[in-house]
Amino acid sequence: MSTDAILVAEAEFEPMADLDALQSRAWIVGALASALIAVGYFTSGDDPKSFYSAYLVGWLTCLSIALGLQAIGMLGHISGGDWGVILRRVSEAAGRTLPFFALAAIPIALGLDELYETWMSPAAGDHLLEHKQAYLNPTGFLIRGAVYFAVWSTLAFVLSGWSRRYDETGDPALRDKMKRLSALGLILHVLTCTLASVDWIMSLDPYWFSSLFGLAFVAGQALAAFAFAVIAVLFLSRGKPLSALLRGRFALKIFHDYGKLMLAGVMFWAYLMISQYLIIWSGNLPEEITWYIDRNSSGWQAITLLLSLAHFALPFLLLLSADLKKNARLLALVALWVLAMRWLDFYWQVAPSVHHQGVAFGWLDAVVPIGLGGLWLGLLVSTLKSRAIVPRRDPALEEILAHG
Repeated sequence: MSTDAILVAEAEFEPMADLDALQSRAWIVGALASALIAVGYFTSGDDPKSFYSAYLVGWLTCLSIALGLQAIGMLGHISGGDWGVILRRVSEAAGRTLPFFALAAIPIALGLDELYETWMSPAAGDHLLEHKQAYLNPTGFLIRGAVYFAVWSTLAFVLSGWSRRYDETGDPALRDKMKRLSALGLILHVLTCTLASVDWIMSLDPYWFSSLFGLAFVAGQALAAFAFAVIAVLFLSRGKPLSALLRGRFALKIFHDYGKLMLAGVMFWAYLMISQYLIIWSGNLPEEITWYIDRNSSGWQAITLLLSLAHFALPFLLLLSADLKKNARLLALVALWVLAMRWLDFYWQVAPSVHHQGVAFGWLDAVVPIGLGGLWLGLLVSTLKSRAIVPRRDPALEEILAHG
């Protein structure tokens, strides 16, 4: 057995002190910020829309990272590759945290009247909304949300359970089962996330629709997940056993892979958003074009321009550099920037449909993602600590140890 293999075996269940510290800090920050969120809720009597809008944006931002990590974990089972093996435990842990977001959706359920006022209380004689009442109603909205989380959580816990058994037994039949379920799971993921994007975001303006919106929602998840992956793997590589694996040329290769995947995510997201804009603008239909008119007036045009430059142009140009992609610390800075832009993208999608008076950033817009993100990160670390940090029986890991 090689020296690296011995180090991995010895450190398999060795707790990382950094993880304990990170977990404590995440929960403290999350708890403090959540207390501020509660204050914002109870003091939002005159302007409840601002609270619910900020909460929905923060919730969607954090949820998209967890969903994206679960999806790229399934992709890793199907495609193989070193990048998926190194990230597998983080992906599995993220999937097992999804019930947290179902619980965290309670404030959104309480704010349906404020967020989705147009279809919750349709004007008399509005025949379009009358036809949509068959599915745009509170009961259907909540039932569909429960189904989405049931599907996502079932996939996460079944795959995670099989992965645990594979670590214990090394049964190759389990690897085949994980591949087959991951293939089906990705199909279900895209379908359910498309429907969820219609429910949670598109129905804020129930007169508007886009056939590309759901796919752009999924692409944004993947981009957020790969950005988070860079930061997570860089942090985990500070201690055993990843410190024994991620070094030298292999470390350069792994971060270069994540950088390329981030670049692909930036390009695919931009392609979908530009295509959606061109199709709708060229069609020039009243029920479609007003969505973009709202985002190109009353100060929102500045946010639109900022997204074009900061979400696409800047990351695209930076990630073209092979040297930057091989520099883990610089790549992590780009990843942090991308995550911030994912929040801004959700703000741009949600807020103009709720705030019709113009751009209005409030302190809750910053506090909600910190609160939910802190609680989720603490739960993620707690879940991550319950298992070996590397899937040591995976054949790809053996190859990494032999040739990395």
